[in-house]
Amino acid sequence: MNHRKKPALGVFVYFAIAFALGTYFTFAAVQGDFGLFSRAEIEAEAETLQAQLDELNAEIAVMENLTRRLSDTYLDLDLLDEQARSVIGLLRNDEIVIR
Repeated sequence: MNHRKKPALGVFVYFAIAFALGTYFTFAAVQGDFGLFSRAEIEAEAETLQAQLDELNAEIAVMENLTRRLSDTYLDLDLLDEQARSVIGLLRNDEIVIR
């Protein structure tokens, strides 16, 4: 006699729950708030922000240099001449203005 025993329902439920949990944790590891895709997005944004910070630091360095060159302790005559020309329209006697 061949007695085929049906597998218990508990085994199917156990494997179904294990599969569901495995699928959920795999999805969360890839797509979740702290998943691989989110990490890649955050790293790309960090690189962009670092580039912007570097640009701003370069602008600040230029502005600090110009400010120092126009200070009372150090006066750059070429920069002073350039600023006088651009701000108040100062000209020398030997110059001709063409508009």
